[in-house]
Amino acid sequence: QVQLVESGGGLVQPGGSLRLSCAASGFTADYYAIGWFRQAPGKEREGVSCISYDSTTYYLNSVKGRFTITKDKAENIVTLQMTGLKPEDAGTYYCVSDWKTRCGSTWLTDSYAYWGKGTQVTVSS
Repeated sequence: QVQLVESGGGLVQPGGSLRLSCAASGFTADYYAIGWFRQAPGKEREGVSCISYDSTTYYLNSVKGRFTITKDKAENIVTLQMTGLKPEDAGTYYCVSDWKTRCGSTWLTDSYAYWGKGTQVTVSS
């Protein structure tokens, strides 16, 4: 059974950092593309980052240079390191996956079969 469990969310001041983790079970995350999406209240859900099986990474333009996605093969975990957080980064962050190996150029709009329950990120002073 495929399961994605997010952790690491919390309250942080603008300019601060958080490290989100996505623990995968039921499959080997290293073999597939894993992504992070977020949704703020009253806003549409948007893709934040994605990492392919070969560790090729993709980022939403607004987070480039601030967020880093990585894989821990041994632990079957995908991590999103977020720095320089802004109030507009706040929202519920979801880990997503599907049975595909590459994120591809359409990763922002693709559908994903598997979603975690999310972890809340609040950026406020």
